[in-house]
Amino acid sequence: MNKKQITVMAILTLVLAFMDISGLPAVLFVHFSLSDVTPYIISLLVNFLIIGFLAGLVLKSFGKDWPLGLHTPGLVEGLKKYAFAGVAAGIFSCVAFIIGLAPFDYKPSVWKILIEGVFYYFGVAIIEELYVRGLFLNIVDRIAHKKEHHAAIAIWVSSVVFGLGHIFGMIGMEPIVILFKVISTIGMGLYFGAIYKRTNNLWVPIILHGFIDICALPYCFTTFSGYKTISLIGLVIIYMLLGIYSIALMKTKKR
Repeated sequence: MNKKQITVMAILTLVLAFMDISGLPAVLFVHFSLSDVTPYIISLLVNFLIIGFLAGLVLKSFGKDWPLGLHTPGLVEGLKKYAFAGVAAGIFSCVAFIIGLAPFDYKPSVWKILIEGVFYYFGVAIIEELYVRGLFLNIVDRIAHKKEHHAAIAIWVSSVVFGLGHIFGMIGMEPIVILFKVISTIGMGLYFGAIYKRTNNLWVPIILHGFIDICALPYCFTTFSGYKTISLIGLVIIYMLLGIYSIALMKTKKR
């Protein structure tokens, strides 16, 4: 990585983050309805495609040697070694959602379950891992490369930014809800960052990020949008434990 490349990747990271958070430009021209699927979700899915195209174009032109990690070597081995904690966290968070949201008051269509509960969440996982771990984490790692623990620094910085970045989607919620959600997301970010650096394969955190997000599927079966107290407490505990596990991974020498 040279300074020019880092600068280009930093600009790309900011642009992708802005597009992801704002939904632009797709929300301006994509207005499509399908059954009971939230139209805004379809706009965001189209925006993911635009983000992917832009990222691919820039990476092809300026980042051919960028250590992104979108390859198959290390994928299976990485999932075997590190997936258990993420899968367990996802399942327990799903249980926490079910407990908090029950009794359910909505019967969604198959389209809503597939698009909002599966495709959208995997789209989120791919895009967020691309610019948070694949780009931003590597940028910080490069900037701090003279530090002894530069990888850990990069993981922490990217995880905190990852957590704070979710505040935009919680505007209007109670401060305590926002705080608990940010803490949970930072713990999740530590996990994704740690397994990314351990495997040097971006597909590993993408797959586990997608799985964890899909575990919020119970929201497709309710008209409630928010976090019940019991669910929120459960999530904080789950992802703080996942964060502690991730810190242990950072301190353990890679074999």
